[in-house]
Parts: sequence; structure tokens; C-alpha cells
Amino acid sequence: MILERRIPIRYWFNTIKWDTLIVSIFSTIVFFSSEYLIDLNIPISIGAFLGTAIALLLSFKLSHSYDRWWEARKIWGSIVNDSRTFVMQLEGFTKKENKKLTDRMAYRQIAWCYALSQMLRNENSTENINEFVSEQELKSIQNKNNIPLALLNIQSQDLSILHKEKLVNDYQQIQIDNTLVKLCASMGKTERIKNTAFPKTYRLTLHLFIYIFLVTLSFALTEIHSLMEVPLMVMISIPFFLLEKIAFNIQDPFENNPTDTAMTSISRTIEINIKQQLEDENIPEPISSNKFYIL
Repeated sequence: MILERRIPIRYWFNTIKWDTLIVSIFSTIVFFSSEYLIDLNIPISIGAFLGTAIALLLSFKLSHSYDRWWEARKIWGSIVNDSRTFVMQLEGFTKKENKKLTDRMAYRQIAWCYALSQMLRNENSTENINEFVSEQELKSIQNKNNIPLALLNIQSQDLSILHKEKLVNDYQQIQIDNTLVKLCASMGKTERIKNTAFPKTYRLTLHLFIYIFLVTLSFALTEIHSLMEVPLMVMISIPFFLLEKIAFNIQDPFENNPTDTAMTSISRTIEINIKQQLEDENIPEPISSNKFYIL
């Protein structure tokens, strides 16, 4: 997730360097061809019309990409709330003598958050969760295709134990189970975003028409009769390419990029909150970053 810090120029440059290089090359070719070979001038109104149409398409693409990113952030906000609620219910509904079992379920919830964030980033879901679950549980879930789902299943089994042993009543069992259902629903929503690709044809078509617009504008600017046409073309192209790249990056919020949802940082926040609820003395510091983004 991008932080409220100055973003290095290098990051912007690396994002669009090849596109600006291509624009520089073809605008230079158009300039010299117009000066020394044949007059390629066309009315600038054509370029202006194309530019307006592409700007509208870009805003539409950016809006839809931002919707995906914002939905991902709202889902993880719900995960934070439901994780806190889950532990509050365990602590409030059960008796002190059952603390060992409820603590085990609470720490397993921390493991679930880390496992989900790592699965969404195509990383090893069992990494960094060994301190929150027992070695036996870790071995039992290692071969599962969906580690977070396996952890939720164990949570449900432990909840059944609490209910069968009369440690929670029917109403309390239903309330805790509803929270587990919400967590499972949030997981499904993140998987939907992860596994639903933004139509590639739409992005490629938009990218192509940006180039068509820039080539057309380059022909229209030959009336300047100056090499200033080249840097002018580059300056005009930068906002179009930047907006297109921003839309492309934020449309997939679980790809381990600077624009991602800060799932690791959010998981650490959940860990801190839950450990404080359990009065654990071993509370880690929030994740910080000396870069312009945090993951």
C-alpha cells in the first residue's frame, strides 16, 4: 500500500520508461520525415478528439480498478473486526478454566490471517505460523490445498467441543459460529478478486488506442517545425501512460506490489490486538517501512 510519503521519481520513471522511449522514437521519426521527406501534417482537431475519448476510457478503467482495490481493503477491514469479535466472544462466553482451549483458538486466528495473506500472494501459507499453532496441527494441514480453510475447519471443530462439553450454550455457539461464517465469507471474497482476472483485451485495446492517439497527435504537431515536438510529445504522453499503469497495478491488489493491500501489516495489527486481548506479554511492534509503501 502506498504511504503518505514522497514517491521516488525512479519509481514513476521505471513504470513508464519503455513507453516514453517508444514515443520519443516515433515522434522523432515523424518530425524528420515531415521536415525532409513528405509533409505529414493532419488537423490537430482529430488528435484532440481522440485524446478526449481516450481520457474518458482511462477514467472508466481507473474507476473500475480502484473499485477492486477498495473492495479488497474493505474485506480486510472486515477481517480485522471479525477477528477481534471472535476473540472477544471466546473470552466473554467461556469460563476461566477453559482458557487453554480458547487461547489456542485465538492464536489459531492469528495464524489464519497470516496464512490467508500468504496464500493470496502465492507464497507458502504455512510459513511464519508455527508459533501460533501446534506442531501436530501444522503437520495435519501442510498437505491441504487451502491452508486458511483447513484452519477455519479446525476452529469449527474446537467450537463443537466447547458446545458438546457445555462450555458455551446454544446461543453463544451460534454467535461464535456466525463470526466464523463471516471470516469464511471474507476469505471467499478475497479469492474471488484474486482469481477473477481483469479483461486483458480491454487493457490491450486501451493501450493500443493511446498509441494511435499519440501517433495522430505527432502528425498534427509537425506544423511546429521544431525538435520541441519530441519533448512536447513525451510530456503529453506521460499522464496517459501513468494513469494507465496505475489502473493496471491497482486492479490486482494481492500481487506483492507497492500498490497492494497491506495484508502483512494488517495481519500484524490483528496479532497485536489479539495478544493484548489475551494479556500476552510477548507483543510485537507494528510493521513499519522506510520505503514509500508497506506490504
